[in-house]
Amino acid sequence: MNPPRRGTPDFLLLFLTFLLVCFGLAMVFSASSMTSAYRWDDPWLFTRKQLIAVGIGVVGMLFCMNVHYTKLKKLVIPAFFFVVLGLVFVIFTSKANGASSWYTLGRYGIQPTEFAKLIVILYLASLISNKDEKFRSFRKGLLPAILVVAFVCGLILLQPDFGSCMILLMCSVIVIMVGGSNLKHIFGIGAIFAVLASLGLVLYLLLGDTGNNFRINRLTSFMDPFADPQGSGLQVVQSLYAFGHGGFAGAGFGQGIQKLHYLPEAHNDFIFAIIGEELGFIGSSLFILIYLFFIWRGLLIAVRCPDIFGMLSGVGIMVMFAIQAFINIGGVTGTIPLTGVTLPFISAGGSSMMVSLIGMGIVLGISREQSHKEPAAASAQKKRP
Repeated sequence: MNPPRRGTPDFLLLFLTFLLVCFGLAMVFSASSMTSAYRWDDPWLFTRKQLIAVGIGVVGMLFCMNVHYTKLKKLVIPAFFFVVLGLVFVIFTSKANGASSWYTLGRYGIQPTEFAKLIVILYLASLISNKDEKFRSFRKGLLPAILVVAFVCGLILLQPDFGSCMILLMCSVIVIMVGGSNLKHIFGIGAIFAVLASLGLVLYLLLGDTGNNFRINRLTSFMDPFADPQGSGLQVVQSLYAFGHGGFAGAGFGQGIQKLHYLPEAHNDFIFAIIGEELGFIGSSLFILIYLFFIWRGLLIAVRCPDIFGMLSGVGIMVMFAIQAFINIGGVTGTIPLTGVTLPFISAGGSSMMVSLIGMGIVLGISREQSHKEPAAASAQKKRP
């Protein structure tokens, strides 16, 4: 007997995904072409690297989109094992920008932390779906999930990568809460964590050498970046200059000034500043609205999934995009402290792009089951007397 025919992926979500990817490629070229031509005599360097990541990511997306999402549960444990190995060994690699976060091969690199965020979400979804009602128990349900998240977060902090650790932690908390955990346990653990984190920060400020710690400087410069515009506040100040230059209508695509050696990492962490400068308030606002609609569409598909594993996986993936985008845009605009994370689908970053597309493949795979059931349900209604 042939297996039941699956439906088609959600066209709107698929269209929005490729729209964001294409827009990201255009902005990466605009933000990087001048500096890469000057430094490496190759204006297409970062755009070409991004295109390669998009190609690999699309292959992964098509695979996940065409495999039933429940079959991915069998791959979660092996994938989690390889991710943990990657996080362990990357600590011993040479540091870049103050962190040991990349495996490098020439001009290309892989960041295992990006894959860890997706795999931990899938692992938690699998764990919660297997335990079912037992997950409301602290010892049998919540405690194993907390230990897994704490272990992975600890490995990420050893790199150190505080921004990615916070994203993973927040995504995990939301997946655990949506999965039906007892809220008293969540709030109790959250209170203990807040107290311990506050004590640790106070002790570090009192006993540690904070003068040369760029992470502490980032936190303090958030209060007044113009107090040290050539030091700890440089990136935020230049980013704000970019938004000011863009004004209401923008300077025009490719006409930005801040990307010309003024704003560090313009094609990466600060690409939203280039969007604001070249497309102005109108363009950046339209981009945010499209991104919000993209998140909403993905969440709608996820919460409609009747299977707990599919629902939690979809919610976790879309929440990951939402939190990371909020942290990136908030840091670039000076709304929250700067942490240095990419803007999914937009910033230059091979690992981020590949993980984002693979994650969307899973969500689109979930949407295929819904589009198959809805016509079937409609035809069943017509057959009723």
